[in-house]
Amino acid sequence: MTKLSVNINKIATLRNARGGDRPNVLKFALDIERFGAQGITVHPRPDERHIRYADVRELKPRLSTEFNIEGYPNASFIDLVLEVMPAQVTLVPDPPGVLTSNAGWDARERKAELKRVIARFKEAGIRTSIFMGTDIEQIAHAADTGTDRIELYTGPYAEQYADDHEAAVIPFVRAAEKAAEVGLGLNAGHDLDLENLAWFKAQVPGLLEVSIGHALVCDALLFGMENTVQLYLRELR
Repeated sequence: MTKLSVNINKIATLRNARGGDRPNVLKFALDIERFGAQGITVHPRPDERHIRYADVRELKPRLSTEFNIEGYPNASFIDLVLEVMPAQVTLVPDPPGVLTSNAGWDARERKAELKRVIARFKEAGIRTSIFMGTDIEQIAHAADTGTDRIELYTGPYAEQYADDHEAAVIPFVRAAEKAAEVGLGLNAGHDLDLENLAWFKAQVPGLLEVSIGHALVCDALLFGMENTVQLYLRELR
């Protein structure tokens, strides 16, 4: 079964909008685990506009499922990951001021940089994943960085899904096949939701994990968090 890792950034965004500690990020993370999710994802940014570095430090010793930290590999992010030691680190290419991750790495042009960073994480025993598009050549270059996995950026799939779901998934099937060919594990994330997730899961081979945040939290406003986690898990079955 493909694992569901819930990105809790939006829980922190709501807390930060008012100040104080409501909603409590740690409590929500523990509840999400209890409701059946197999992982928790966070993406701390230097301006701490949602998840704070202190949240990351508080979460790690309390979580019982896989902890995945996403981020751009600047010095402070690298130091945080090596301090906290999550199960997985996912490297994204967007600089700190970007609203949300919206493209994959150019693994050919930035291979040397990625190699250096990934080597540090792997030496520490942390599984690495890098955010990638569906370009077959780029995925081949990604394998040369030493990463364990790639996470496919699924924004283009979500945008095209309503118009032509069969065409929308084809580049991702090919990318998944290439990842398997070059020995990379496969994750996916960005704009996956209750409408498009099941088709993606059914068509894309070797999908190990999806990371879903914004859509899941929005659905939880309607259905409640427990029901929503169960709905997403059902789509992955």
